[in-house]
Amino acid sequence: QVQLVESGGGSVQAGGSLRLSCAVSGYTYSMGWFRQAPGKEREGIAAIFTGSGASYYHDSVKDRFTISRDNAKNTLYLQMNSLKPEDTAEYYCAAGRLFTTVPPLEKRFYNYWGQGTQVTVSS
Repeated sequence: QVQLVESGGGSVQAGGSLRLSCAVSGYTYSMGWFRQAPGKEREGIAAIFTGSGASYYHDSVKDRFTISRDNAKNTLYLQMNSLKPEDTAEYYCAAGRLFTTVPPLEKRFYNYWGQGTQVTVSS
């Protein structure tokens, strides 16, 4: 079993920062952060392999967001800096258990999802 619970969302002014957390129970091979704006498809923005720590980013957030994990605390993080209004979305953490060497920034790599946390960035 894998269970995920996100926290840390909220409202912030453009240029501000937020840190999202995801409490994890159960074994995971890879983890990621996705976001979904109203009327749009859920997109992968950051991913990490639980064991190696190798991380990957969508170009739109590459120089502003950082994904990390603390395996001892069973927690995944997303540090978001220099936030922009276009970052406004519902953010989800996700976990997968299938082996892959391809950067897991697509939904097909994940089987477990958190409930989501809202991030709103005002201009």
